[in-house]
Amino acid sequence: MLLFGVFVAAVGKDPLEVYQLIYAGGFGSGFAWQNTLSRAAPLILTALCVALPAQAGTMVIGAEGAVVLGGLAAAVTGYAVGDASPLVVKLAMAAAGMLIGGLWIAAAGALRQYRGVNETISSLLLTYIAIALFNHLVEGPLRDPASLNKPSTPPIGSANMLGALPGLDVHWGLGLGAIFCIATYVLIYHTTWGFAIRVAGGNARAARLVGLSVDRLVIAAFFLGGAAAGLAGMIEVAAVHGSANASLIAGYGYAGILVAFIARHNPLAILPVAVLVGGISASGGMLQRRLDMPDATVLVFQGLAFLTILASEALYGRLKLFGHGARA
Repeated sequence: MLLFGVFVAAVGKDPLEVYQLIYAGGFGSGFAWQNTLSRAAPLILTALCVALPAQAGTMVIGAEGAVVLGGLAAAVTGYAVGDASPLVVKLAMAAAGMLIGGLWIAAAGALRQYRGVNETISSLLLTYIAIALFNHLVEGPLRDPASLNKPSTPPIGSANMLGALPGLDVHWGLGLGAIFCIATYVLIYHTTWGFAIRVAGGNARAARLVGLSVDRLVIAAFFLGGAAAGLAGMIEVAAVHGSANASLIAGYGYAGILVAFIARHNPLAILPVAVLVGGISASGGMLQRRLDMPDATVLVFQGLAFLTILASEALYGRLKLFGHGARA
């Protein structure tokens, strides 16, 4: 916050006023909370795409690719089975999105385990491939002829859209994200399978010595993370857009990296952190209207937060503030 305040002051604005507007835009009213929670829903799931592989000692930053392809798969499936009951259509869309998203991220896990390819680089490069593939399909073979100015797939139909949570004006994506977080927390911290993943992530050699199949565990963690991101794409289609179009490429996969790091890859901690980051993102419009600042200013705030997190991880245990200085 101090670093961002210096940045704001450098461009001639009052940092206190900026922080006041960030609070008002993200949390200051019922409408602000609605906007914040709607933005938090996909962040919860894309953060899990980082946090779950991290439990296996790996670093995946390619959730954006799983989001767009999961959303595309969900949109195509929803249109294909659109004559079925709405419940069947939604379940089929969720299954398709999670399957494609899971397989896409699992590919990075397989490259790591079987070919020695760095998963951070491969998952990022796979994101660019996913976006290129998405654009090709949406603007070409899968394009709805009725979508003129903005190419998109055929709509899934209003009957197949996700509704709002009871008593809230926020779609069910938030509830699904919370359920997924709780389920993965139980899986990772309260099952033998989750314990095996954490053992493999802590020391792969020791895990092999005790007979664990490290390759399968790592790829399974990648698949679960990708499935969460694919579900986020499905939710964006079924709750917001009604079809797959360029609006799916919204950067939720990259923002999820920040959420996962602040939450220290704990599935339960992801829930409040996603709301916090969602509120910061939602306040961009307020800064633009009131102070004539670009709405992307909040991205600078998020970027500084991410750099600070990385620096604290690097310096933890190596720098004494009130001792005899740095130690090896």
